[in-house]
Amino acid sequence: MESMLNKLKSTVTKVTADVTSAVMGNPVTREFDVGRHIASGGNGLAWKIFNGTKKSTKQEVAVFVFDKKLIDKYQKFEKDQIIDSLKRGVQQLTRLRHPRLLTVQHPLEESRDCLAFCTEPVFASLANVLGNWENLPSPVSPDIKDYNLYDVETKYGLLQVSEGLSFLHSSVKMVHGNITPENIILNKSGAWKIMGFDFCVSSSNPSEQEPKFPCKEWDPNLPSLCLPNPEYLAPEYILSVSCETASDMYSLGTVMYAVFNKGKPIFEVNKQDIYKSFSRQLDQLSRLGSSSLSNIPEEVREHVKLLLNVTPTVRPDADQMTKIPFFDDVGAVTLQYFDTLFQRDNLQKSQFFKGLPKVLPKLPKRVIVQRILPCLTSEFVNPDMVPFVLPNVLLIAEECTKEEYVKLILPELGPVFKQQEPIQASNMILLIFLQKMDLLLTKTPPDEIKNSVLPMVYRALEAPSIQIQELCLNIIPTFANLIDYPSMKNALIPRIKNACLQTSSLAVRVNSLVCLGKILEYLDKWFVLDDILPFLQQIPSKEPAVLMGILGIYKCTFTHKKLGITKEQLAGKVLPHLIPLSIENNLNLNQFNSFISVIKEMLNRLESEHKTKLEQLQIMQEQQKSLDIGNQMNASEETKVTNVGSQHIDKVFNNIGADFLTGGESENKEDGLQNKHKRTKDLTDTLMDNMSSLTSLSVSTPKISASSTFTSVPSMGLGMMFSTPIDNTKRNLTNGLNANMGFQTSGFNMPVNTNQNLFSSPSTPGVTKMTLGTPSTLPNFSAVSVPPAGAKQTQQRPTDMSALNNLFGPQKPKVSMNQLSQQKPNQWLNQFVPPQGSPGMGSSVMGTPMNMMGQSAFGMQANPFFSPQNFAQPPTTMTNSSSATNDLKDLFG
Repeated sequence: MESMLNKLKSTVTKVTADVTSAVMGNPVTREFDVGRHIASGGNGLAWKIFNGTKKSTKQEVAVFVFDKKLIDKYQKFEKDQIIDSLKRGVQQLTRLRHPRLLTVQHPLEESRDCLAFCTEPVFASLANVLGNWENLPSPVSPDIKDYNLYDVETKYGLLQVSEGLSFLHSSVKMVHGNITPENIILNKSGAWKIMGFDFCVSSSNPSEQEPKFPCKEWDPNLPSLCLPNPEYLAPEYILSVSCETASDMYSLGTVMYAVFNKGKPIFEVNKQDIYKSFSRQLDQLSRLGSSSLSNIPEEVREHVKLLLNVTPTVRPDADQMTKIPFFDDVGAVTLQYFDTLFQRDNLQKSQFFKGLPKVLPKLPKRVIVQRILPCLTSEFVNPDMVPFVLPNVLLIAEECTKEEYVKLILPELGPVFKQQEPIQASNMILLIFLQKMDLLLTKTPPDEIKNSVLPMVYRALEAPSIQIQELCLNIIPTFANLIDYPSMKNALIPRIKNACLQTSSLAVRVNSLVCLGKILEYLDKWFVLDDILPFLQQIPSKEPAVLMGILGIYKCTFTHKKLGITKEQLAGKVLPHLIPLSIENNLNLNQFNSFISVIKEMLNRLESEHKTKLEQLQIMQEQQKSLDIGNQMNASEETKVTNVGSQHIDKVFNNIGADFLTGGESENKEDGLQNKHKRTKDLTDTLMDNMSSLTSLSVSTPKISASSTFTSVPSMGLGMMFSTPIDNTKRNLTNGLNANMGFQTSGFNMPVNTNQNLFSSPSTPGVTKMTLGTPSTLPNFSAVSVPPAGAKQTQQRPTDMSALNNLFGPQKPKVSMNQLSQQKPNQWLNQFVPPQGSPGMGSSVMGTPMNMMGQSAFGMQANPFFSPQNFAQPPTTMTNSSSATNDLKDLFG
């Protein structure tokens, strides 16, 4: 490991030293920073190519450097010849401007040690790509070593060279004179560019006449850098000392052969005896067959054979070569269109960008990233074109790695995220981004998501376009798991709620509820209970779709393992909201059933949880009670008195409940009466201290009189005795809480009746019925009762029965409504139910106002159970069962 690090360190040090020695002192370094040695190019690959950046603008460039140490072996005049040749080529390239020629950013600069100039960013020369690594740093970069040309790159590259030659031959009237892989440069975008004009020849005739190109005789004594590469040179250069535009076309044919044969030229030339080599080559060319061109694609094989023809006039010209079917490949045409994009208007561009998604999958990724992506992102400066360009950029982003996306695409998307003008284009951009939101959130770093992506989502939720709002609400759940919780809680959810409350569109409102329901799982329980559920009660509309959305959120929250609704909120907020919604007239049967199903589930859980809680409390109270009994002997007298009073109250209420159902014991023994009187006195003392309405009750035992004011009172329901006054005369109650309450056993018959019971349900074995007849003797409640002789006199006031009515009034539902409905329509019932058929009169049963149509005051269908005819056949029995006694004891206990 240490040896590898040392080797790497020495390599870096050597490269840095090479760069420093090569460029130090050159004026180019004043304006440009020179970086890593990446490639080589030019005649004989003599130029080293370095990465570089312009200091003022940070613009990326390529720095070409010729180190004069390479020619130290030559004589001075030879050195001068080489330098002059190199300078001439760069100066000619600088004067020419064309998309197919290498663009010079800074002209040639000479220093004592080197020549240097700057061009557009460069990847490598074609010779490097084809395997000629001369003058490259060691080891060779994997970017070049592993580089393989795709068919579309080869086709379009050769087309670009042909277009460059067409420009030189037709427009400039110039012969390049040295078209070789060394002089074809691949720029950073992958485009093929021509350089190396060291041996170019311009026409000597005026432009209006036929061009004529002078040619120099081959001088084998010149240094190799002062001569073109003979392996790519047309035979007429050597054998007839002539050149013309067709000579460049021969060189193009040899380049095409080398491209399809891994960089190997068609003929190898012996530079020591070049004339003999070319004579032999001439014979081979005249007998050139298809077998020699087997590696060249069949559709271009004949064209290459024509380009390599011995006779110059047979060779096709550059303009003809650009039109051959071989270059009509869809990928090559697409790349060619991108190169001429600046010449198109917006309509032509929009049509092209619409069809581009069909072409992109057919192209290699490297070609797309290097050639197409930069052209697409350059169109972002045109706001009208962004909606047409953006889908293609995002399609490319799907195929990129996260690192490529962050480096190449995300910086270009920054301004697009914020674009709001023009409005129509802005809305289309929002729609496109929303459709690809999962891609953006997956590959965009968290900081950029918060700063660029989510603000765009918020803008979509607040957009005036209903279509955008709907799409945004539909898409949010698909990427909700990628949104950080604070952003969702503080920014996203409030905007969804506002969209639901403020919109005039039913679709937006429903989609808002659906969206909330789908993202509940990403929220915490208390946020849902405190923020989401109260929001549901603020929704103003009652359309079925909205109601079902509300129900869905309640159900999701209720059934979700992580969320859930507390018992208190179920009872206090959720059920009071859901039950009225369930009877909305707009709901159909299935929707109503859905509501009722959820409500029943909630009620069942509420019952189960609260029952469990009460059972646990009861067990704890019993345990505490047993402990209290053990500690009673050590308690203070005051505590004992308090406990005794509490126990008396419990007993009295329990006995009252039992007496209400049994009507008193049939046996009326003296001891039993005395015990009851004692309990009554204790209870009366307690109630006199705590209830102002009972302070005047007497503790004396009333005399039973044969004449009673209750003799004309008919039998009635149990709950009615305390909810209405007996008559209009104010009476004083003597010993008002006596267990017998004026009902004597002689007034009760006890036949067994199995047809009816108190709760309108089938009778239970062992339950007897008690006939409530007119009691023979009832106490006479005089204005002032006379206590027995010797008893302590107490001043008594008229007893107010309202407190007692209020105490027991709420227990009326313990008597079955069915039983009430079957009571005889007597004088008491006529206070609540008018005679049947009475016009214009409402009725009230158990406090519920009713109209003559059987409709309640709240608009709900009245139960026909409460109609007057249901009261026509009153039974004369009431239930006396141990189970009913226990229920009432539980109620009062």
